[in-house]
Amino acid sequence: MSTEQLKLSNQICFPLYSASRLITQAYQPYLDKMGITYPQYLVLMVLWENDEISVNDVAKKLILKTNTISPLLQRMAKQELIERNRSSDDERCVKVKLTDKGKALEAKAKLIPEQMLDHLLSDSVELDDVIQMRHQLNQWIEILKDKQK
Repeated sequence: MSTEQLKLSNQICFPLYSASRLITQAYQPYLDKMGITYPQYLVLMVLWENDEISVNDVAKKLILKTNTISPLLQRMAKQELIERNRSSDDERCVKVKLTDKGKALEAKAKLIPEQMLDHLLSDSVELDDVIQMRHQLNQWIEILKDKQK
């Protein structure tokens, strides 16, 4: 077996991991102004799209386990960004809903996607490249999710 396949430069995982970390770092100044973390931003985006959904649905959309997302939601509730309430239909189900404070952050966040594009675009990377990359990554996400079932 060749050790060539073990070189970091030949891996797909490392550039994805590095790009993810660097993109998250690029988000941080914008999120700091809002007083939230990147994982909290992701939860807020889910709720801005579909307010008052179950903890399980939030976890599914973010591809996280409920035991990972529960402490995050607890912190967000303490910050008064969200409310967590048991469903009246099913006591086992906890629903998550934005507070007025959480809803107000949406207006502050509206410029972030455009600002992030400014970080990503260059002479060698155009908008179409970013769109194509997002499409390819979404395809891989679906493939990997299907293989984990």
